[in-house]
Amino acid sequence: MDNKFISPYDHHAPAGAENWKDLYPYYMVFQDNLKESENAKFFFCDSQHWPNVFKPFDAITVEFAVKCLSQYNTRQWLIPPANGIDFKIHNGYCYMSPVAVAPELIAERVPQFLERAGFYFQNWNDLLDNWHKKVKATIDEMEAVTFEPLPEVIPMDWVTGGVGLDPTYHLIHNYTKMIDLCYKTWMYHFEFLNLGYAAYLDFFGFCKEAFPGIPDLSIAKMVQGIDSELFRPDDELRKLAKRAVELGVADTLINHDLTAALAALAETEAGQQWIAAWEGAKYPWFNFTVGNGFYSTDKYWIEHLEIPFGYVQDYARKVLAGDSIDRPTEAIAAERERITEEYRDSLFDEEAQAAFDGKLGLARVVFPYVENHNFYIEHWAMSVFWRKMRDLANVLTGAGFFADPNDMFYFRREEIQNLLFDYGRGWAMGVPAIGPSYLPGEVARRKAIVDALSTAPPKPAFNEPPTVVTEPFTIMLWGITTESVQGWLTTAEVTNKLKGMAASPGTVEGVARVINNADELGLLQEGEILVTRITAPSWAPVFGKIRATVTDIGGMMSHAAIVCREYGLPAVTGTGSASTTIKTGDLIRVNGAQGEVTILQAA
Repeated sequence: MDNKFISPYDHHAPAGAENWKDLYPYYMVFQDNLKESENAKFFFCDSQHWPNVFKPFDAITVEFAVKCLSQYNTRQWLIPPANGIDFKIHNGYCYMSPVAVAPELIAERVPQFLERAGFYFQNWNDLLDNWHKKVKATIDEMEAVTFEPLPEVIPMDWVTGGVGLDPTYHLIHNYTKMIDLCYKTWMYHFEFLNLGYAAYLDFFGFCKEAFPGIPDLSIAKMVQGIDSELFRPDDELRKLAKRAVELGVADTLINHDLTAALAALAETEAGQQWIAAWEGAKYPWFNFTVGNGFYSTDKYWIEHLEIPFGYVQDYARKVLAGDSIDRPTEAIAAERERITEEYRDSLFDEEAQAAFDGKLGLARVVFPYVENHNFYIEHWAMSVFWRKMRDLANVLTGAGFFADPNDMFYFRREEIQNLLFDYGRGWAMGVPAIGPSYLPGEVARRKAIVDALSTAPPKPAFNEPPTVVTEPFTIMLWGITTESVQGWLTTAEVTNKLKGMAASPGTVEGVARVINNADELGLLQEGEILVTRITAPSWAPVFGKIRATVTDIGGMMSHAAIVCREYGLPAVTGTGSASTTIKTGDLIRVNGAQGEVTILQAA
């Protein structure tokens, strides 16, 4: 058995994508002159957050996210064992390499971390209230930005008002402002997140020491069942389905598409009441993406209302059939209290019990943010950001720069500045801009490269893995453990068994359905097992159909793991290659408590 993965320098792009590195900034790709130092690092594919090949513009999300995550670990909180995360794009996919703190430097960071993080922990609710205000103000600022085509002539009131500027100034300024606001949003994203993980990890470490042999899943259960705003969009859909049944209009919903249903409902008083409830749920809860907010192609419910409407129809059918559509919140809360009491009572020392209570109490206070931030940033804020970028793309398309607004996203964020200046330059001089004649060929070239890259799935990792994985965020968030990495290396040898994280308990058997993106969710049949690189929080409405979830990547604190626990579904995350090893139609067994997936019978 080989004990390491291929080097990125030996992993070549598929045919047709040979010049792919031109699409991304120089600092985001492996450089030949740094081969020796880069090959000394272990990189794993973060398909949990970025499962698809990046269009050049879309790489802004990994660039901002990882930089902002890193600065909090390294420069603000001084997390004792964890610095930032190095990352590269290779063959269009994102690869991460966590940067550990040298063991001899960890101790001196502890008092600094306790002082800095302690201030946030002690003032958590006040600071979090302020965070909500800051994020909402940023979203409002984004909403206020507009992009308009350049006028034939500057308005007369600009002349009489002595403005002294022209619309190209505002066009470029507004674009720059949107990029700045996006960057700001990602700084806010990580302001509390790493502390949420740190508090959980502190409790986790205490439990591992106090209760030798305690399963990771038992520790996770002690903080589960805490209300999260990330589940609110799905809860709104359930309420709408129940309301339709109460009002006697469920049949109208189920038997019509959205447009026809709304027209029919508007004819009756009961229907009008349901429409009012539908309209009330939209803002802000339909600012929710079927992806994860990291790609320009992600579809948001607010712009594709047929998506949430389809889920409401599914829920309404279940309610009419007499099935429960509620999350098992009471059972999960009862299990949380049972297991907490069991472990606490096994501590006979009052001091140990007080430490347990304190650490668990803090973890429960801060843990909801680990999921809640996701709604405000990835979903709501990025919904507005991508919409405004499409507004700009429409302006450039109207000016002849692109045949399709989506073509804009084949250009890097700094290149858009040049396109806007070219547009304004031609407008100012009264001559055609160069873009409309130059760009079609360049768009075609870049599209061909991205399409070619998309034909090859990413490698799970590069280079030699560490002998022992100790970096806590890597373990908790991505499920990268010593055992899981070795499992990735041996997957080819044992084809019917996959090992991953024991993410959510329960054992079930069923037929696998491999889903590569959100557009395929409609293929899921009742009682199937969802197998995918990673789930998105907005996939929750399909969890009523499936029996279990298996993902390629993700740890105990990944969104997939948390959501499955809250919905009472067995889950194994961090398998490395489930979505490429398992085929749709395979009969598989998922053991969520042991983190094992077995292919019982091939399709």
